[in-house]
Amino acid sequence: MKVYKFGGASIKNAEAVNNMIRIVESHRPEQLVVVVSAMGKTTNALEELYHLAFARRQFEKPFNELKSYHHTIASGLIKDDKHQIFEVINQLFNELHKDLNNRPPALAKAAFYDNIVAYGERLSSKIIHARMNENNLNAKWVNARDFIITDFNFREAKINWDQTEKNINGAIKPLLKDYILLTQGFIGGTPDGEYTTLGREGSDFTAAIIASCLKAKSVTIWKDVPGILNADPKIIRKAKKFENLNYHEAAEMTYYGASVIHPKTIKPLANLNIPLLVKSFERPEENGTAINALDTVQSVPSIIFKPNQSLVTFKVKDFTFINENNLSIIFHLLDQLNIKINMMQNSAISFSICVDNQVEKVSELIASLKNDFEVQNHTGLSLTTVKNYDLETIKKVSEGKEILLEQKTKHTYQIVVEDQHWKYMI
Repeated sequence: MKVYKFGGASIKNAEAVNNMIRIVESHRPEQLVVVVSAMGKTTNALEELYHLAFARRQFEKPFNELKSYHHTIASGLIKDDKHQIFEVINQLFNELHKDLNNRPPALAKAAFYDNIVAYGERLSSKIIHARMNENNLNAKWVNARDFIITDFNFREAKINWDQTEKNINGAIKPLLKDYILLTQGFIGGTPDGEYTTLGREGSDFTAAIIASCLKAKSVTIWKDVPGILNADPKIIRKAKKFENLNYHEAAEMTYYGASVIHPKTIKPLANLNIPLLVKSFERPEENGTAINALDTVQSVPSIIFKPNQSLVTFKVKDFTFINENNLSIIFHLLDQLNIKINMMQNSAISFSICVDNQVEKVSELIASLKNDFEVQNHTGLSLTTVKNYDLETIKKVSEGKEILLEQKTKHTYQIVVEDQHWKYMI
């Protein structure tokens, strides 16, 4: 039994969906669970609708554009304009429109977000399900909300593993004998049935959850790249593909911001030694990259760029030194706000952290600590991390840049610099 995950780029239009169908067809009769993301840039579009609705601004134009986009894909896949899928799409958009008009109080903003963005995966999975059955693939659509059970931590929900595993083995596993199962990535559900999300790009994590509960043979993530590269090929011209990575190396790369795999994906697979394959949906016959327990040691420098960063510095006000009590106050609030530190550094009288520039969270952090510390916030930055660095790579990523923060350990080099349009450097 295997799990396949297809991201937004792999199902962005009718041609891409048909290519996805061919990949699924070519791997029969293997028992298969297929996890799909929202189509193309749908999640971004839904986030825009969410912001417009919450601000009580007009959203009809982007709403209609998104609806037309999904109808166009469906029309390219299903030639019968009386097919039920078109009514399903209309019904989902009617529900979305109603939800957008029922903006909740500010306290329910995160739950409102999860409910709105979940429409992306609901739409894509319904459209793809209709196309799969047109191809006689005997697919069954299942709602991830009903078996991936989470807490109420909207936007970054935590999995109730015991209940989720019980649901998957009780309701999902028996269906694999007769069906290809199709479900949604990124979303789960609270015990009372509200939609939650697992964090942006969380569809990879969904695939890992299902695979670990079913003890799958492998997970394959189908991407628009040939595998995991040592750098973003849009930035680094001579980016090299890894044939193999061990779980530890892959986890470190995701921690530092490599966007090919969601950071939470590795752990549940590594716990059960389930291989993770990253392959190209454009060239499915190629091997891609295999992530497993092999004791491989990489020497090639990996360069990871993380844009849209904030550098927040806390200085003590009374000329004393930064001490453990000061740090505990800061770390407690970071934990409460679910803010992940990408890099940190302290001096005698200050403590600096580099974090993703999540404006609402960072603003709340600063507002909560401004009475205890003198707080400075520098935005418009990017973080560059080089794993397995050498002097040549350090020179090329840092040369000509104003470095605000720099750190070097035995295997890792990091700098925070003013954000810019990165040019090919290597």
